Amino acid sequence: MFYKQLTLSYRKDKGNETYTSIQTVMSSNTLSKAEWVTAISLTAGTAAVSILVYQTFFSKKKSSKPKVNLDLQKDNPKVVHAFDIEDLVDKAVYCRCWRSKKFPLCDGAHTKHNEETGDNVGPLIIKRKEA
Repeated sequence: MFYKQLTLSYRKDKGNETYTSIQTVMSSNTLSKAEWVTAISLTAGTAAVSILVYQTFFSKKKSSKPKVNLDLQKDNPKVVHAFDIEDLVDKAVYCRCWRSKKFPLCDGAHTKHNEETGDNVGPLIIKRKEA
C-alpha cells in the first residue's frame, strides 16, 4: 500500500521533482488506528521493561527491608553483648526489639513498638534455676 502511494505521487510530480509529495505520503495518514495502537503499546511496554531493569540492576537502594537497629552503636559493624551466667542474679530481662534506652536490658519499649507496628516482639527473660 505504501509503495503504491509513493510511486503514484512521484509520477504525478514527475516534471517537478520535490519531496513534498513523499513527505505527505509518509505522514500519519498512512498508519491505521490499529497500527498506531500497536506502536504506542510496544513503546510503552519497552519503556516499562527498561525502567524495571534499570531499577533492579542499577538502583543504589539495595534493600527495601526496614532496619531493626535504628540507632544503637551504628559505628560498629556488629553489635554483640556477652554476659557471664554467674553474674546473673535471679532473673535478667534482655531487649529484643532494639528500642530500649537501657539496651541490651529491656525497659518495656517493645510495648510502644508493638502498638505502632502491629509486631508481637517481647523481651528475652533468663531465670536462674532453683536448686
